[in-house]
Amino acid sequence: MHAEQKMNINMNMNMGLELKKCLASGFRWLQEVKQCHCRLLRLGLHHDTFLINTLLRSSLNLRATQYATVVFAQTPNPNIFLYNTLIRGLVSNEAFHEAVSLYASMRQRSAFAPDNFTFPFVLKACARLRNTHVGLTIHSLVIRTGFEKDVFVNTGLVCFYSKNGFLSHARRVFDEIPEKNVVSWTAIICGYVEFGYCEEAVGLFRGLLEMGVKPDSFTLVRVLYACSRTGDLASGRWIDGYMRETGLCGNVFVATSLVDMYTKCGSMEEARRVFDGMVERDVVCWSALIQGYAANGMPKKALEVFFEMQRENVRPDCYAMVGFLSGCARLGALELGNWARGLVDGDEFLCNPVLGTALIDFYAKCGNVARAVEVFNSMRRKDCVVFNAVISGLAMCGHVGAAFGVFSQMGKVGMQPDGNTFVGLLCGCTHAGLVDDGRRYFNRMSCVFDVTPTIEHYGCMVDLLARAGLLVEARDLIKSMPMKANAIVWGALLGGCRLHKDTQLAEHVLMQLIELEPWNSGHYVLLSNIYSASRRWDEAEKIRSSLSQKGMQKLPGCSWVEVDGVVHEFRVGDTSHPLTHKIYEKLESLFKDLREAGYSPTTEFVLFDVEEEEKEYFLGCHSEKLAVAFALISTSAKDVIRVVKNLRVCGDCHEAIKLISKVTHREIIIRDNNRFHHLSEGSCSCRDYW
Repeated sequence: MHAEQKMNINMNMNMGLELKKCLASGFRWLQEVKQCHCRLLRLGLHHDTFLINTLLRSSLNLRATQYATVVFAQTPNPNIFLYNTLIRGLVSNEAFHEAVSLYASMRQRSAFAPDNFTFPFVLKACARLRNTHVGLTIHSLVIRTGFEKDVFVNTGLVCFYSKNGFLSHARRVFDEIPEKNVVSWTAIICGYVEFGYCEEAVGLFRGLLEMGVKPDSFTLVRVLYACSRTGDLASGRWIDGYMRETGLCGNVFVATSLVDMYTKCGSMEEARRVFDGMVERDVVCWSALIQGYAANGMPKKALEVFFEMQRENVRPDCYAMVGFLSGCARLGALELGNWARGLVDGDEFLCNPVLGTALIDFYAKCGNVARAVEVFNSMRRKDCVVFNAVISGLAMCGHVGAAFGVFSQMGKVGMQPDGNTFVGLLCGCTHAGLVDDGRRYFNRMSCVFDVTPTIEHYGCMVDLLARAGLLVEARDLIKSMPMKANAIVWGALLGGCRLHKDTQLAEHVLMQLIELEPWNSGHYVLLSNIYSASRRWDEAEKIRSSLSQKGMQKLPGCSWVEVDGVVHEFRVGDTSHPLTHKIYEKLESLFKDLREAGYSPTTEFVLFDVEEEEKEYFLGCHSEKLAVAFALISTSAKDVIRVVKNLRVCGDCHEAIKLISKVTHREIIIRDNNRFHHLSEGSCSCRDYW
C-alpha cells in the first residue's frame, strides 16, 4: 500500500510537471485552456497559485474574460498576484466595470492592500469610465500606502486626472514624479492634446527632449497630432528634423502621422516627400495623402494618388474612398465618382455614415441632387452629420424648401441639430434671398435649440443681408458680433458691396481685409478693380505695381469639365489643350449666334484701362467659356455639361453661358466657389444673382 501511494505521488508530480510545461507553452483555443483546467482540478492543483495565475493569463489572452472570472472565483484564498493578473486582463480586454468591481471586492474581502501593480490598471479603468469617485479614493490610498513616489502609479494618476479633464491636478502629480520616464511624459502630453491645449503639449515635448528622455512612437504620434490641430507647421518641421536626426522615421505609424501633419498644415510638397521616403506604406498612409490633396484644393492630385494606390494593389479603405469622392466632387467628375462607388460594397455606403455622407456630398456637388436624396433615404444609419450633408446639398443646389423639410424631419426623429445644420440652412436662405427665414433660423439657434452662434453663422447672416442690399444692417451686425470679424465675414460684406456697387463701403472693407490678410493677393486685386470701376486708373495701377514689387500673384481662374471619365482643365486664355483650335473655332461660332440672340459682352467685368475691343477679347478667353465650348464639341446633345470653377463665375460668363444653353438647347451646370448655376433654355437657377 505504501508503494502504491508512493507511485501515485510520483505520477501526480510527473503530470504536474507536464501540466506546467503545457501552461508555459500557451494555448491557441479556449477549449485547450478548459481541458488543462480540468486536469488541474483532477490532480488537486487548484491551490497552486502559480498554475492558476498562468491559467488566468492564458484565458485573458484569448479574451475569455468570463471564463477567467469563473476560474478566479473557484480559487480558494486568492493572493494579490491573482487579483493583479485578473484586474490587468480585464482592463486589457476593456472590461472596465468588471475590473473596478473586482478591485472593490478585493478591498472588502481581503486582508492585504493593493500594490504598485494594482493601482495603475484600476486607475486606467476609472479613467475610461470617468469614475472620479473611485479614482480619488485610490489617490488617497496611494499616499497612505507609501506609493506616492512610484513612477508607474503616478503615471496612472496622471492618465486618470487627464482623462477626466483635471489637467491642473494631472500636472501637479506629474511635476512631483522624481524620475519621469517616457510613459509619464506621454501621459501628460496626451492629456493636454485631448483637451485642446496643443501648444502646451508641444512645449512639454520640448521639455521631454531637454531632460534627455527619448520619445517613443506613441509620443511622436500625439505631438504631431497637436501640431496638426493648431496648424503649427514650424513645430511640425522641427519634430520632423529631430526624427530624421535620430532615425525615428522608419516606423510606419509615425511616418503616417507626419504625412497627416503636413497635409493638415497645407504643406503638400513636404507631405509627399515624407510619403515617398517611406519604405512601408499601408492604406492609412495612402488615405492621409489622398485626403490631404482633396482638402488642400488639389483634387486632380488626389485622384492621381488614388490610381497610384490601385496600381500598388492596395485596397482602398473608407477614408481613401472619402478622399477620392471629395476630389471628384471638387472637379464635378460624376462618371469617375460613380466608377469609384462600384469599388465598395453598396451596403457599406448605406451602413457607414462616413461613406454615406461623402457620397451625398459628392452627388450634391456634381449637381445630381436627386441621387443625393436617394442615397440619404436609403441609408440605414443616419446621424446628425448625414442630415447636415443632405441639408447643405439641397441648399447649395437651390432646393431650399426641401432643405427646410429635411430639417423638420430631423425634429420628428428626435435628432438634435448642431452648428453645421444651421450653416446649411442659412446658406440656403442666402442662395434663395430669404432674408426673413434667415433671421428666423439665426434667432432660433440659441433660443430654441441651445446652439450658440459661431463666426460661421455670423458670416452667413452678413452674406444674406449684404446680398439682399441691406448693407448697413450687415455692417451693424459685424459691429455687434461677440467675436472679432475674420476675413470670411468681411469678404461676405464685400460681396454685397460689389453686387450693389457701393464702392465707398467696399473700399473700407478691403482695408480691413488687407490688414487681416496682407499676404492675400486677391484683396489687392479687388481694391484695384474698385478703383478701375471708378476710373481711378492711377490708384488702380499703384495697387497692381505694389503687388508685383511684393512678388504676389493673383490666383488664376481655373475650370474643370469631365468628358468620358477624364477631367480636362482650362485656364484663362488656355492654348495647351490638344483640341485648342477646335475649341476657339466653336467659341467664335457661338459668339456669332449669341450676338444674333442679343448678347453684348459686359466689358465692365474687365477692369483695365484698355480699349473695349481688347476687353471683349479678354472676356472670350475665360476658363469657364473654354470648358463649355470643349464640352459642346466632345459630348452628345443629350449629355448634361458639368463645369466646376475655382473662383466666382464673372457676370459676363454667366450671361453668355445662359444664352449658350438657349441657342444650343443644352443643359449646363456650373459650380463656382459661391453657388450652383443650373442653366437651361436661357434661364438660371441662381436667379441671376437676384
